[in-house]
Amino acid sequence: MRRRVLLAVTAALATVAVAAPTTPAAAKAPAASTARLSDPRQLATAAADQAVASGFDKLRKRSDESYRRTAVTPSGGGMYYVTYERSYKGLPVVGGDAVVVTDSGGHVRDTAAAASTTKAVTTSPTITADQALEAAKTKLSRVDDSAAPRLVVLAWGAGPRLAWESLVSGISDGKPSKQHVFVDASTGEVADSYDEVRAGTGNGYYYGQVTLDTSGSGTSYSMTDPTRSGLRCGGQNGSAYTGTDNAWGNGSGTNLETACVDTLYAVQREWDMLSSWLGRNGINGNGGGFPARVGLADVNAYWNGSYTNFGHSQDNARQATQIDVVAHEFGHAIFQTTPGGAGSGNENGGLNEATGDVFGALTEAYANNPNDPPDYQVGEEVDLVGDGPIRYMYNPSLAGDPNCWSTSIPSTEVHSAAGPLNHWFYLLAEGSSPGGGKPNSPICSGGPSSVTGISIQKAGKIYMGALQRKTSTWKYANVRSASLAAAVELYGASSPECAATKAAWNAVSVPTQSGEPTCSSSSNDFSLSLNPTSGSVAPGGAATATVGTQTTAGSAQTVSFSASGLPSGATATFTPTSVTSGASSTLRISTGTSTPAGTYTVTVTGSGSTGTHTAAFSLTVQGSGGARTFTNGTDFTINDLTTITSPVTSTATGTAVSPVRVSVTISHTCAEDLRIRLRGPNGTYYTLDTSGGSSCTQYGTRTYSAPVSQQASGQWVLEVTDEYRLDTGVLDTWSITV
Repeated sequence: MRRRVLLAVTAALATVAVAAPTTPAAAKAPAASTARLSDPRQLATAAADQAVASGFDKLRKRSDESYRRTAVTPSGGGMYYVTYERSYKGLPVVGGDAVVVTDSGGHVRDTAAAASTTKAVTTSPTITADQALEAAKTKLSRVDDSAAPRLVVLAWGAGPRLAWESLVSGISDGKPSKQHVFVDASTGEVADSYDEVRAGTGNGYYYGQVTLDTSGSGTSYSMTDPTRSGLRCGGQNGSAYTGTDNAWGNGSGTNLETACVDTLYAVQREWDMLSSWLGRNGINGNGGGFPARVGLADVNAYWNGSYTNFGHSQDNARQATQIDVVAHEFGHAIFQTTPGGAGSGNENGGLNEATGDVFGALTEAYANNPNDPPDYQVGEEVDLVGDGPIRYMYNPSLAGDPNCWSTSIPSTEVHSAAGPLNHWFYLLAEGSSPGGGKPNSPICSGGPSSVTGISIQKAGKIYMGALQRKTSTWKYANVRSASLAAAVELYGASSPECAATKAAWNAVSVPTQSGEPTCSSSSNDFSLSLNPTSGSVAPGGAATATVGTQTTAGSAQTVSFSASGLPSGATATFTPTSVTSGASSTLRISTGTSTPAGTYTVTVTGSGSTGTHTAAFSLTVQGSGGARTFTNGTDFTINDLTTITSPVTSTATGTAVSPVRVSVTISHTCAEDLRIRLRGPNGTYYTLDTSGGSSCTQYGTRTYSAPVSQQASGQWVLEVTDEYRLDTGVLDTWSITV
C-alpha cells in the first residue's frame, strides 16, 4: 500500500512544473516491411531487425558473425532504442555491440556500433578456464567471490583476440571491487579489465520536511518503495529498514535511518525526473531500480553493479546522502543499463563519472529543494573532506580537473577525466554567460566566442538520447557524434538546440568527427536499402540487387551510387547511376574469371546533398578453377588456382589411373599450419598434407600428394586451411569425368 509519510524534518518540498514534450524531427531511414503490424513497439523492433539483416550503415558484419537482439528500450517522443550483441563463430564479441534507433512508425533513425567487423581470430584457447581465473584474481588484493570464466572475443583495446572473461569480487586498494577481467586465451596475460564498482563522493543529509513512498500498514512498515520497482533503503546487510510506524528518521546527521530518508527522497526524485523530463521508465529504462545501503564505514559512496552504498563525511558529522551524490551513484546504474554497459579505460570511465554528475545536477534541478538549491557543484553540502565541493561542472579547473579535452584524457584519472563532459553539459544547459546568479563558464582555446544555453531539461534530453546510442567502446568523440544525432532527432538539424550542442563541444575542444550529423538550415534526409543483401557467383558470373531509396525527412533529393570493397577483377555498375530519393536502381556486381574465391563485404554508398548512407552486400565468389575434363590414363593439369586466404598460390597435376595420385605444388610465402585436402563428389576427403608450423616461416615451394580412390564423375574441390588462423580457402573446383 502506498503511504505518504511526514518525516521529522522541517521544510516543504517545492513543486516543479513539467514542460510539454517536444515533437521529434522527421524519421531518417526506411520503414520496415511490417504492414500487418500495428503495435508501435513491434513496428520499431521489426525495423531495427531489418536494418541489422541488411547491414544498414554501421551494421556491417562478416559471414561468420551474427547479431542477437538483447533489449528494446522505449523513450520519449515515440523513440525506441534496440540493442544487439554481436557474436563471432558463436562466441560473444565484447566491444561488438550495436544500437539501432527507431520510431513508433517503423523507421530507422540512427545506428551505432562499438566496432567494425571482427578480424579473423582463433577460437581454440591454449589457456584453460581455471588458469584464466587464477590470473584474473591477481587484480584484487582480496577475492571474496568469483564466477566461472566464459570464452569471448575481446574486440576493444589492442585488437580482436580470444579471451577468457572472469568476474571477480573483493577488495582492491582497500576499496570494494567487482572486476570483469579479460585474460588472453593464448598467452595467459591480462588483456584488459573494468570495474563495476564506481566510487564517488556525496553531500548533504537533511531535506527538511519531505514525503516518501514506503510500504506497509497498521504497525508494520518498510523503507521499500511500493510503486518504483527495486527501490529500497537499509543498512549494510541489504535489508530495508522497518518500523512500527510510518515516520522515519530523527534529523541527525549520524542517524542511518535519517540517511535512508535522504537517499529514498533523492532517488525517488531522480526516478520522477527521468520519467517527466527524459521519458525514461525507471533507472534501468524498463521500469526497474536498485536498492541502496547506508552506513558504509568509509569516507565515500559507490555503485557496485547491483546496489548503491553510502558512507559518511571525514568528520563523521553527516552521511554522504545529498541529492546530487545519491543521483550520481544511481547515474552509474543508468550508464550501465543503457546500451553498451560499462566500458573499459580511463576515458570511458571519465564519461561514466561525468554521467553521474549530469544526473546529479538534473535531479537537483528537478527537486528544486530550498535546502539545497540547484547548482552545478558536486558534493558541496556534505563537504566530504572539509574543503568544499568535490567538482565544479561549470569550471572543472577549480578542483584541478581539466576543462578541455586533449589527447591526455585517456591517461587521466577517471574523476578528473569527467571534466570536459561536465563542462560541455553546463555550457549546453546554461551557456557561457548565463546571468541570473549562475556563474560564467570559460571557453577553451579555439572555441566559439560564446555559447548560448538551451536549459538543463533540454540538455538532459539530448544527453539521454546520446546515452541510448552508447556502445561499450565509447569515448569523447563518440559522445559528440551521438549527442548531435540526438539533437537532430529531438529538435531538427536547423534548430538552435543542434547549434548549441555543436558549439558546446567546440568550446571544450572535442574535435569535429568524420560523418557526424550536421546542424544546417535543411532537415532533408533519405535512406538506403538492398534487396537481396547477399549473392553467390562463379568466377565470370554476376550478382544483382535492388538499391532502394526513400525520402525520410523534408524534400526529395538526388542520390548518386558507388561501391567499394570489391575483390580483384570485379566491377560494380548501377542502372541508373543516380535517382531521386524514393526511386530505386539496379546494382550489378560482375566478377572476372580470375577473381579469387571467397566472401567479400561490398559497401554500397548513396550520396545526397544532406550526406551519405551505406548498406552492405555480402558477395561470395565460388572456386575459380572452372570445369575441366580428363579420362582414365590421361594426365590432367589444373591451372590458375587461387586462394581467398593469403598467402597461398598453387598449381596441381595428376594422372587418372586407379587409384589416382593427385599432386599439388604450393608456393608458401608465409605458411603457418596448413591442412591441404581434396574433396570428391561423394563428400569423401583425401588429406594431402597437414604439416607446417605454428609461426610464420618461409617455406618456398613444396609438393604435396596423396592417392585418391576412383569415384564417380562430378565436382572435386581442392581446399587449404590455415589452422593457426582458422581461415579456410577453396583454392579450386573442377569437374572430373571417369
